[in-house]
Amino acid sequence: MGWHARLVIAIGGLELVLGIVLIMQAGALLSLDRPVPAPSLQIAGKQANQAAAAIIEGQSRERARRIAESLIAPPPVDASEIERVEARPPLGELGLAVRPKTPMPQDWRETLLYRPIATSSATFESMGWKVAISGAQHIGADQICSFRGEAWPCGERARAAFNAWLRGRALNCFLPPDVERFAIAAPCRLGKQDVGAWLVANGWAMALPGGIYGKAEAIARNAGMGIFGPPQ
Repeated sequence: MGWHARLVIAIGGLELVLGIVLIMQAGALLSLDRPVPAPSLQIAGKQANQAAAAIIEGQSRERARRIAESLIAPPPVDASEIERVEARPPLGELGLAVRPKTPMPQDWRETLLYRPIATSSATFESMGWKVAISGAQHIGADQICSFRGEAWPCGERARAAFNAWLRGRALNCFLPPDVERFAIAAPCRLGKQDVGAWLVANGWAMALPGGIYGKAEAIARNAGMGIFGPPQ
């Protein structure tokens, strides 16, 4: 074996020894800096849940009271300790019910109502509408009046007088939009004549308190007109 071969073997042995030394030092360093493994989160969570359940179970056992052999009831609650809070506002407008639109006075219009039929001395029906003459108090159809001790069916007579005056002619009334038909109090005219003024002034209706027909009723009473006079 030549000196070249011996030199190669010597260098290889030195490298082997140096590698072993480096491996030993690296192992020592890793053992010193290696962190302690943390406990499993799943195990810790189970232990925490078991502890909380044990606390709740212990509290419920302490607070519960036996009211019968086989019935356990919760402890009584003091009503003074209960506090009512405001309801949570809606998350949006989609779940809110839409309020019906109320006709405003500026939306009302004069409307012709054809072939009106009196249902009392100050109410009538026409084209599906039920209208009470505003400002006038009707006389019930079954009302009985007395004049100097003599009784007479003034309610029927007042309704007949209203029908006779109408004679099926169209009334011009101030009504809301024709959205739906419902009973309503409204001012009406027959031509240029105010219907309420004619009824009250002739004694076939009375004026509502504080209304515009108070003077007309006073005149009818003094003159003995309509229901304030003798049987007709």
